Amino acid sequence: MNSGADDKPDFFYRLSCRTVALWAMIYHRLEVRGLENIPRSGGCVIAANHGSFLDPPLVACRGYLRRKIHFLARESLFDSKLGNWYLRKVGVMPMSRDRGDVGALRTAVKLLKSGSCVCLFPEGTRTRDGKLQTAKGGIGFLVNKAGVPVVPAYLDGTFRAYPRHARWIRPVKIRLTFGTPISHEEIQATAGDGGNYEQVAALIMQRIADAGGVSPT
Repeated sequence: MNSGADDKPDFFYRLSCRTVALWAMIYHRLEVRGLENIPRSGGCVIAANHGSFLDPPLVACRGYLRRKIHFLARESLFDSKLGNWYLRKVGVMPMSRDRGDVGALRTAVKLLKSGSCVCLFPEGTRTRDGKLQTAKGGIGFLVNKAGVPVVPAYLDGTFRAYPRHARWIRPVKIRLTFGTPISHEEIQATAGDGGNYEQVAALIMQRIADAGGVSPT
């Protein structure tokens, strides 16, 4: 498998990550564990819980110490010239509202098969109460189709720092834990011959919960 043509952090990506990391370490006393669980090369998925808009930049700002991490975001964020330039520069890909999840899955599979690392949020949307939600079945199909390992990640504190409808970001301590990767062989065994992708999604959410030491849904 390729290492990913666009998988090495360039100067701009590193600068962006270091700026976010400095703010997070000062304002949120950011603590990160398990970075060694992110493979140095080859396609892989980082699957994280979704408590806040803070989640993507916080995963990226420390994960870049291992490699560049790509994300998917709704295409409306790319409407402005500045937003379009910046997001693409830091490895964010637009997700079409017209094509919905199908377009997002195709984009993610293409990136993963090229050897890139993609961060996804299996719950699909931010939690409303701070608790883990049930994963969408699409994550199970995606990781089985792409044939890559999954690194579960748990963010503790982002919901309390910046929940839905909050006007200000609170200076809450945040912990980010990368758990032990789920091998593609385990994913295949879980899916079975019948393609039980919901069971794969449930497995991923269980491992995310395990990484954070919390109860799953």
